[in-house]
Amino acid sequence: MAYMADKAFELISSAHQRGRLAHAFLISGAHGSGKENLAARLIQLVNGGAQAGGFDLFGEPIVIDTPPLDDLESGWVRIIRPRMKSRRIGVDEIRDLEHTLHLAAPGGACKVGVITEADRMNDQSANAFLKTLEEPPQNTLLLLLTANPQRLLPTILSRCVRLPLLGGQALLADGGAELVAALNGAASRGFGTPIAALHLKAAFAGFLSEIRGDAEAAAKAAEKEETAAYRDTTDGKWLKEREDFHKASAEAEYLDARNRLFDVLMAWMADLLRLKVKSGGLDFPESAPALIKIAEGESETKLLKRMEALDSLRRTLETNAFEPLAIEVGFLKAFG
Repeated sequence: MAYMADKAFELISSAHQRGRLAHAFLISGAHGSGKENLAARLIQLVNGGAQAGGFDLFGEPIVIDTPPLDDLESGWVRIIRPRMKSRRIGVDEIRDLEHTLHLAAPGGACKVGVITEADRMNDQSANAFLKTLEEPPQNTLLLLLTANPQRLLPTILSRCVRLPLLGGQALLADGGAELVAALNGAASRGFGTPIAALHLKAAFAGFLSEIRGDAEAAAKAAEKEETAAYRDTTDGKWLKEREDFHKASAEAEYLDARNRLFDVLMAWMADLLRLKVKSGGLDFPESAPALIKIAEGESETKLLKRMEALDSLRRTLETNAFEPLAIEVGFLKAFG
């Protein structure tokens, strides 16, 4: 069951008051769902900074503001983010966190470790963190934040209380907003012709190319960091295995991003159908002025066929089809 961030805080606060607070929470949700704000509120809660502030002279409750998550970092509150060039969380950062958590905090303060984008832990850091989860130090709270919980080790997932959050802008995150803007711009120059379809295909292919380049660059950076760190302490076979691992990781990241962009494409096309039948509930309401003229010129049957063509293209790409050709043919069918 997923919750709004306020409801999730209410549930955790209630458990804290009863002395039944879990030691580890996995807070997941789309960009904008409030993961970091919830983590900041929990830090205040366990260390006495989020208690009710009483009432002012006019009988109104005093609201305690929640600062940005990074502003709460201190000797006993550690915030870990991907900082390496590869945007990975390394094992040294996890070991440093573990060292902090095993120290005695003054005045009985709760020690808190927050790992943002927890799915960015590499194999070594994930396994190191797993040991902390299995044997957590006393008076410790661990918070893992991620938009992609499926990328975490099953053994990590099984040791955390999972709090999926509702809300956010999943479709517009990670390049989705830029893709919608590009689709709107291309469609405004024409829709339903081969030329228009090729314009849309070019916009989509450009995003895919950029995503693949970023994923491969991050993988190469991670491989370079590992090679520099372990070249003198391990054999060449292990380094070759790590090279293969990083190549596979880059491909998996690319395919995941491509799938998210297809979600945007399908939602954009579905908005055309919603505008046609005047059903409301648009995924991209800001795009309505640009799309309504297109919707008026299309029949419901034609729009449904276009959506079927997009779905067929997605299934084709899950095979070993040659991607550039499959996308060109698919876009001609869906948008031509």
